[in-house]
Amino acid sequence: MIFRQLFDSDSSTYSYLIGDEASGEAVLIDSVLERTEHTLQLIEQLGLNLALAIDTHTHADHITGLGALRDATGCKTMMGRESLADCLSDTFADGDRLEFGNLYIKVIYSPGHTDDSYSFYLPESQSDNNQPMLFSGDTLLIRGTGRTDFQNGNAGHQYNSLFNRLLILPDNTLVYPAHDYKGWMVSSIHEEKRHNPRLQMTSREDYIALMDSLDLPNPKMMDIAVPANRSCGDMA
Repeated sequence: MIFRQLFDSDSSTYSYLIGDEASGEAVLIDSVLERTEHTLQLIEQLGLNLALAIDTHTHADHITGLGALRDATGCKTMMGRESLADCLSDTFADGDRLEFGNLYIKVIYSPGHTDDSYSFYLPESQSDNNQPMLFSGDTLLIRGTGRTDFQNGNAGHQYNSLFNRLLILPDNTLVYPAHDYKGWMVSSIHEEKRHNPRLQMTSREDYIALMDSLDLPNPKMMDIAVPANRSCGDMA
């Protein structure tokens, strides 16, 4: 398996490239439009063929590279079936298995940050380091969780996604979020259970009260990014 964690400093976004060495097929998670040329260069250097580009949700803080990647490579583009994007090759749903070469990732519906939020789980059997890998989007962040106050976000749904879907994964599962603003690159389910302050709430009601009390400004690019991302990054 080939794995690369890519970073866009302007939006503090992580993108993830996973490749199957045997077949050369790869998947890219949460691409950034402005990084398309750099990403394509890396894919070529690694001898990979981009088979699939997917987003964890409709981002509000950057513009996706889904459309540009599809134009450049012919790759399949996908988001969750709840997405309002009208430009996708296909959609996925909870429990689906997305295959690329000899590898696959499992799809986990994890709403709350947005109503189209998903996470992707690469089982231990698919990983070179014998640890499962979770690409958690904005649902589970390192020492935090994604805000729930726009795009049909819902703190109660996010609590369910966290405690009933993601935190029941094996403790040694590596956690790779879509964003980080403090320089953290990776965590684990075990670490987040112990040290994530938002996961120490004693009840669903307490978690909802906490999230509803946050007073956060809208992302700077929200008015541009959301409609553009519903068109796979087309800003026309």
